[in-house]
Amino acid sequence: MPNCRFSLPLLYMMIGVHSASHAQVLTAQYDNFRTGADLHETVLKPSNVNVRDFGKLFSRTVDGDVFAQPLYVPSLAIPGVGKRNVVFAATEHDSVYAFDVNGTRDAPLWKTSFVDPQHGTTTLTEDDVLCPFITPEVGITPTPVIDAASRTMYVLARTKEHGMFVQKLHALDITNGKEKPGSPVVISATVQGSGDGAVGGKISFDPLKENPRAALLLVGGEVYLTWASSCDVGPYHGWVMAYDAHTLQQRAVLNTSPDGGDAGIWQSDAGPAADNEGNVYVATGNGDFNGAKAGGRDFGDSVLKLRLEGQRLVVRDYFTPFNQKVMDAKDWDLGSQGPVLLPKQAGVHPHLLVVAGKEGKLYLLDRDKLGKFQEGFDSQIVQSVKGVKDAYGAAAYWNGHIFFTDRSDTTRDFAIENGLLVTKGMTARMSSPGATPIVSADGTRDAILWVVSTKEWNEAHTDRPAVLHAYDARDITHELYNSEQKSERDRADMTVRFAIPTIADGHMFIGARGRLDVYGLLNRDSRSQKWVRGRKPFGL
Repeated sequence: MPNCRFSLPLLYMMIGVHSASHAQVLTAQYDNFRTGADLHETVLKPSNVNVRDFGKLFSRTVDGDVFAQPLYVPSLAIPGVGKRNVVFAATEHDSVYAFDVNGTRDAPLWKTSFVDPQHGTTTLTEDDVLCPFITPEVGITPTPVIDAASRTMYVLARTKEHGMFVQKLHALDITNGKEKPGSPVVISATVQGSGDGAVGGKISFDPLKENPRAALLLVGGEVYLTWASSCDVGPYHGWVMAYDAHTLQQRAVLNTSPDGGDAGIWQSDAGPAADNEGNVYVATGNGDFNGAKAGGRDFGDSVLKLRLEGQRLVVRDYFTPFNQKVMDAKDWDLGSQGPVLLPKQAGVHPHLLVVAGKEGKLYLLDRDKLGKFQEGFDSQIVQSVKGVKDAYGAAAYWNGHIFFTDRSDTTRDFAIENGLLVTKGMTARMSSPGATPIVSADGTRDAILWVVSTKEWNEAHTDRPAVLHAYDARDITHELYNSEQKSERDRADMTVRFAIPTIADGHMFIGARGRLDVYGLLNRDSRSQKWVRGRKPFGL
């Protein structure tokens, strides 16, 4: 595998934070700030995203549910085929697919599977994990991450091998799906601690009870992986592990509750964030907290700022709400949503972070001084906003606006004014229990807010179609389009919870149950990018 160590500016160019390549989607939510914004979309505009001009182009069949956000690489040289615009989908059947976006065949360019039932390797069942949230099988849940320079995709997969539960980090060549040298590696870790499940003063990673949901992160030549649990089946802990992207050797391990329990990193499939200095930010859920005490190492319901120092992951700073004990008792996880880092802002707090949880508060934090823990109230932070419902996924940021979908089934627009959040508007109600919105725009122009309605946690065994909504990002009370307006043509496939859509080069990709749905302009020739009157979209 080519060496993956790069300077930070180059690394951020590769993952799309400052990318000159307008189409690449190499990581969850577009960039390591997790802004959820594609600022290089020149095809889709408020003027052409409507039921007349925009709709479902085709679907591709896959062998399992697609919880991971689709990724996209344009003009990728495929051996024996040539350059293709490629979308990647990972499934709960432990498969990774590469599809030609502009092709007309259902067959993938390549497919890689990590299961082999004839030789005793399968996915996990919901009975194995004692949790119906991901059903009927559990394989690849977190969104992979791609290193464009080495053409490597990093994938975290769960398998059952001869009755033993295993988790592995895979490094795949994105041109052919083959494992890179040294891949895969088995996930294992042990830390000192007296917390839940400790044996002899040590806590070991449990590949059955530890469930990865948050997307993978690539920064500074390291791949970061995180875990929580399945349905709070314990004992479990939050874990963060760093692996060398070149060698796949484990660099460092952090347990977020080594002397207690829980404090998992859920984030509803959103990814850990990273700033330009390589600091990593995660949000933890319900669990024990003693971080305010001398030597305290348990960080339930907290935002953590982590730094890799040698062979250690160090908590450099943190924020924990004043009512953490109440939050823990009432199941008000802060970590139900992933943190979003804002671009540099004017004023006394130039480096901001926004995150919300199930309590119904939206927190605006200073990344240079998160605030730690303060008894009685949270006056030490920049701002907290009440009045929202429990939050999942992550917010999206565009041009001074933060878009936030909560369990009230609406999306709210908060503007940053004088360094504080101010409500600007909200969408009409929709069936969307805490979706992760995304934005497509050509810089500060032609911005569209996209939201996919999914389903509630207790609807795991209920099939209903996803609904794609598009709103004018300058006025989100104005809905441009939804996929039920002409359902016989545009209806999406059966939804999975927390589906994060992907926009790239005029296409919208949505993961579903056994399908990858693709939307776009109905009369656009995808190869020449010219309008063709009266032509049916391919695949219909």
